[in-house]
Amino acid sequence: MKLVALAGGVGGAKLVHGLAKILPAEALTIVVNTGDDFEHLGLYICPDLDTVCYTLAGLANPVTGWGRVDESWQAIESMAQLGGPSWFRLGDKDLGTHLERTRRLRAGEPLSKITRDFCHAWGIRHTVLPMSDDPIATIVETVEHGELPFQEYFVHLRCEPTVRGFQFAGVEKARPAPGVPEAIEAADAVVFCPSNPWVSIDPILAVAGLKSGSGAATPVVAVSPIIGGKAVKGPAAKMYTELGIQPSALAVAEHYQNLLTGFVLDQIDADLEESIQNLNLQTMVTDTIMKTLADRRRLAEDVLNFITNLN
Repeated sequence: MKLVALAGGVGGAKLVHGLAKILPAEALTIVVNTGDDFEHLGLYICPDLDTVCYTLAGLANPVTGWGRVDESWQAIESMAQLGGPSWFRLGDKDLGTHLERTRRLRAGEPLSKITRDFCHAWGIRHTVLPMSDDPIATIVETVEHGELPFQEYFVHLRCEPTVRGFQFAGVEKARPAPGVPEAIEAADAVVFCPSNPWVSIDPILAVAGLKSGSGAATPVVAVSPIIGGKAVKGPAAKMYTELGIQPSALAVAEHYQNLLTGFVLDQIDADLEESIQNLNLQTMVTDTIMKTLADRRRLAEDVLNFITNLN
């Protein structure tokens, strides 16, 4: 089976890690959100891309799920002492990634090639692709502050502003990164990881697109990031509420409805299964919480078995 996984954030990184433990390198392509990329301190930062790569390489901080394990903070602390902006915490090891990426981008190299080389250096065998080599910026429309760059909303203001909507600046002119359309075309299935639908998966779909749905030849399955009305991590549930939508696995299924063949929801939300099936979706109820590596692999196995048994 050849699989394409769309991912962003910690939840997405955890599931693709589980999938990578099962599927051979040639059978898994991971397309990662770059809508939250931004320039900071003169460096080009790719938070979702780095979270996915660090996780696959065994370099991620196991406590936070993002950043590097055994990190130190001397550079950012020295800068803060001098009055510099320290709201976006960059560790010393992490800085090396951003410095080298920025150097190569300024030399004219595309992000996809740089990512491929980084993956090789980190021992990642599976294919990891940014959604685009072109800059696409997720803008959060808020009540209190108007339009905010995503990291300003997410990190600097700690998701506190009230959300009214989202824009993906530059998406009209952007093209999928080399390899993305080909991977989707060749895939036996596509999986939307349990990532934030609004700001992790939607940006990928906006640039890459999918010709899918319950009648499509290639099955598309989503794993809900909302469990029991709450997000496992991040502001997805808060976003749903502020947009006037009751946060639930059903709301996620409705969000993706026209693209999906199947939907995976947690056992806590088993009472929503019939409502989701009424959206003309096949369903699987399982334990979707991923606290350990064994959990990641178990959920990945469940998702692959679900895909195999789709009608």
